[in-house]
Amino acid sequence: MTPMTPTTGSPSTTASGDGIDLKRVKAFAGRVMRGYAESMVTLMVDLAGRTGLFDALAAGPGTSAELAERAGLTERYVREILNSLVTGEIVEYDPAGAEYTLPREHAICLTGDGVRNMTPVSRVTTLLAQQVPAVAHAVREGGGVPYEAFQPDFTEIMDAMSRGRMDGVLLTGILPTTGGLPARLEAGVRVADIGCGTGHAANLMAQAYPRSQFVGYDLGQEAIAAATAEAREMGLSNARFEVLDVTALPADPPFDAVFAFDSIHDQVDPAGVLARVHDALVPGGRFVMVDIKASSRLEDNIGNPYAPWLYGVSTLHCMTVSLAHGGAGLGTAWGEQLARQMLADAGFVDVSVHDIPDVPYNQTYLCSKATA
Repeated sequence: MTPMTPTTGSPSTTASGDGIDLKRVKAFAGRVMRGYAESMVTLMVDLAGRTGLFDALAAGPGTSAELAERAGLTERYVREILNSLVTGEIVEYDPAGAEYTLPREHAICLTGDGVRNMTPVSRVTTLLAQQVPAVAHAVREGGGVPYEAFQPDFTEIMDAMSRGRMDGVLLTGILPTTGGLPARLEAGVRVADIGCGTGHAANLMAQAYPRSQFVGYDLGQEAIAAATAEAREMGLSNARFEVLDVTALPADPPFDAVFAFDSIHDQVDPAGVLARVHDALVPGGRFVMVDIKASSRLEDNIGNPYAPWLYGVSTLHCMTVSLAHGGAGLGTAWGEQLARQMLADAGFVDVSVHDIPDVPYNQTYLCSKATA
């Protein structure tokens, strides 16, 4: 299979008879093909991450045969994956010794359990590409693709993406921006994590603040089972998890703090959820919402290197799962302006927004329920 690009006539031809700039046609065709090439590199990153090839490379240079043996893989596949990654500027190649090298700076971004490991993000493309036919049907007929269609893979991918991030920044990068909340957690309060997924954030906080009580809510039964199992493995008696639609978040007894990590923008009824959170807090209670760092205005997002990914993920997941149930369909890039307005409409006061270290695509919204 070979790519096709538009023919543009002789090099000296700059315009067609109808005034089309043929050089621009050719340049744009090249841009499209570069995008297609990058999409294949993304899939190769996913393959290399899933199979342990990056870990083998991080251990030191080697030929395709040596790396295949080191990782316990099949050489012919390893060689082809590596060749894509070399031409995609992920891996380096020395033709003299036929050796492949993963620079240490690249290894930081592709291996390990920390916040900088970007390999799990590649799995988003792999998963969402499978939903293109179903989303195309929704584009024509309306509606969307329900959340269940993405399970259980989506839960596993979100866990892989967020686990290292939470380990790296939750206690030291997010909570310090919340004013006096850490002191209240230390003293002992009631806390909810809505849309908690596999519950790692709630479990980390429960471990760090044993005097506080944490409960996580999520629609996914597999996610809640994983969260409960982790709490048990960590020996936590102050963390529990329930399957619940958070539009029914209980308000009696009320919570002192509620957290939402990337879970508001894909709700069927996000305004209703925010109002419910507000009502479920004690007077002066805090709501900490970690969500996408973007503008609500497209023109502000032009030039943002993450914006095409954000709008694409929105189309193929966040927006469509909301629309599938007749929801608002906010989308991933609902943006700071709309988020601030919706928080205010829900009754929250003192809204402030904070960047998160080492996480350029998220920001923290901190707000409170009025004391009177």
